[in-house]
Amino acid sequence: MTSSGPAHRLAVGEPAPAFSLPDSEGGTTSLSDLVGARTILYFFPQVDTPACTQEACDFRDGLPGLAAAGLSVVGISPDPLEAVRKFADAQDLGFRLLADADHAVSEAYGTWGEKLNYGRTYQGLIRSTFVIGADGRIELAQYNVRAKGHVAKLHRDLRIGPVD
Repeated sequence: MTSSGPAHRLAVGEPAPAFSLPDSEGGTTSLSDLVGARTILYFFPQVDTPACTQEACDFRDGLPGLAAAGLSVVGISPDPLEAVRKFADAQDLGFRLLADADHAVSEAYGTWGEKLNYGRTYQGLIRSTFVIGADGRIELAQYNVRAKGHVAKLHRDLRIGPVD
């Protein structure tokens, strides 16, 4: 489904696209595993980069407040599974990261598309975050988020306590 036009962006109330991907814990995680609880599903471009590391660690550090609000966290990267696994272990994240190496899930969520960096246009992952409700529907969709301060902003947007 790679295209040159803009990707379909998910809207509040839409069903979350189904997926099943290998995860950093050695298993497979599917949307059906998440239904029944609220989940933050965030897409990030590349493991072991400063911005992606900061964002992942901010989610890790914010887990107690998010869990208290009834939210779990799952991250998705287009990196290969082994890189995702090593990154999750090295950062001691405490939540699953999924490997979307063929970026099919990213495309389904509208997070794979045209990017511009230093005057160069290319196809890549657009940093984005979704809250999926217990019913499997999108409660919040945020595209083109900034890594720095994103988790704190998410706390404000969801009206949950401040990040510790």
